[in-house]
Parts: sequence; structure tokens; C-alpha cells
Amino acid sequence: MSIETVKLNDGVEIPVYGFGTFMIPADGSTYKAVREALDAGIRHIDTAVAYFNEQEVGKAIKDSGIPREEIFVTSKLWLQDYGYEAAKKGIETSLRKLDMDYMDLYLLHQPYGDVPGAWKALEDAKAEGKIRSIGVSNMTPKIWNSFVPDFKTMPSVNQVEFNPYYQQKEIRKLMAPAGVRLESWGPLGHGNQDLLSDPVITRIAEAHGKDAGQTILRFEVQDGVIVFPKSTHAERIKSNMEIFDFSLTDDEMDAIRALDTGKGSHDPDAPGVQDALLAAFDVHAND
Repeated sequence: MSIETVKLNDGVEIPVYGFGTFMIPADGSTYKAVREALDAGIRHIDTAVAYFNEQEVGKAIKDSGIPREEIFVTSKLWLQDYGYEAAKKGIETSLRKLDMDYMDLYLLHQPYGDVPGAWKALEDAKAEGKIRSIGVSNMTPKIWNSFVPDFKTMPSVNQVEFNPYYQQKEIRKLMAPAGVRLESWGPLGHGNQDLLSDPVITRIAEAHGKDAGQTILRFEVQDGVIVFPKSTHAERIKSNMEIFDFSLTDDEMDAIRALDTGKGSHDPDAPGVQDALLAAFDVHAND
């Protein structure tokens, strides 16, 4: 089964379906899960400095024997390394931990602090060939409008929380004119049972002989969203991928669009989020 790709606004091709490694520990579990994802045919792996597992991701990719250029690798810069000089060092640290010459996509993980300085470092690393595409994450319309109009380069991606109950309509309106792609974290709503047993979704799933998770992922990909569900179970990794052999009708798409509540589990605009995230951990503790 071949996974579809789309072209980002800088011309780089990205697989619409990938594998997320958030909260998979670096005790061999990340290595094993990434190897299983690659064995299943996934060629897009998403990690981050703040996941503390870049090293295992890089090793799994290297040991897979798959040519590096066939795998799309994303990582993200943590808040601790914002500002131009710190971000330049942060990029080098990610490359060293991944044991790679370049990353396919690198994101500003959280949109606080010296975002302009960090963004400039990403732009320069892209110009030097160390990163193919650059993007942002967790940007709301308010945050987007306070930073992005001053960027010299438009982001290729904004990675945000997205699922049928939280469809990010406002930020998508801002991103659309510049061709910025939305990537979803938590595409299955963090295993939200209300979502997975929603009668609209289960009815549509039944009509296609699919499960609720596959139906949700199909909706998202068909709606132009890039997804990377996370699982550490080989069977679930395989079954999550089985979304390219069916399509939802316009009526089915509209029925799922109507489930949007406009609310998610994380509000980047909430007071105190920046301080809480910065205090959450030290990404250099083990350097």
C-alpha cells in the first residue's frame, strides 16, 4: 500500500501519513516502535528534542537499511533553545542526536519567547541545507498574527491539536492563502472514547467496513490534514494505516465536519502556559 504525499509550499514532498513518537520512552521502546513503523511501510517519522528520543529514532532509521532520502524525518526545537544563537546550537544538537546530515522538517515546538530569533536560525539552517522545510507548532490565530507577518519565510507547516471534535477552522483560514499545511497531533483525540464511539463516526465506519480510528484518520487526510497517530503495538500500527483503500462521500465528510466543538485539550493562549512549559523539563540535562 503506498502512502500519498502532498507538496508543501516550498516544493518539498511530505507523506500525509506518518508515525508520532510523543511519550514513547527512550528505553528501547522508541527504537522498536520506529522499526515496526518502517517495516509496516511508513516513511514519515515525527520526533522532537522534548521527546528525549531523537537518538533512538535516528538509530532505528539507520538500522532499517532504508535509504535516508526515502524517509521523511521531523524534529522540533524546544523553548529553552529559542533566540538565534541558542537555536543554531539546538539544530546542531538535533542533527547530532539523530546522527543525520539534514532533517526534512524542523518546527518551533512552542510559540513563546524569542520566536523571531529562533525562526531566523531555522531559515539560515534551511539555506545551508541542514533542514529541507521549516514550520511552527501550536500556533493559534492570535499567536500567528503576532509573529508570522514579520517572518521573512512563510512556515510550511503548523502542527496543532486536531481531531473531529476540534477542527481548527480559524487558524486554517489564516494558513490557507499561503498554502501552509496543518499537521495534527492527537489525531484520534488522545483515545477519547466519546469520539471513538460517536454514533456519526461508528455509522460511517460500519458502512465502509472500517473501525472508528481508521474512519477518523481517513476524514483528516481527505480534509487535507497530515496525520501521525502513535502506537507501540505492531498490529495497531498496521491497522491505523489502512485508510488509503477507501474514500468518504461528501455527505460523510460534512457529517464529520459538523462534529466540531471548537475546543481542544490544550489552549496555547491560556495565561501561564509559556512559564509552565519552560519549567516542565531541561532538554539539556543529559547532553
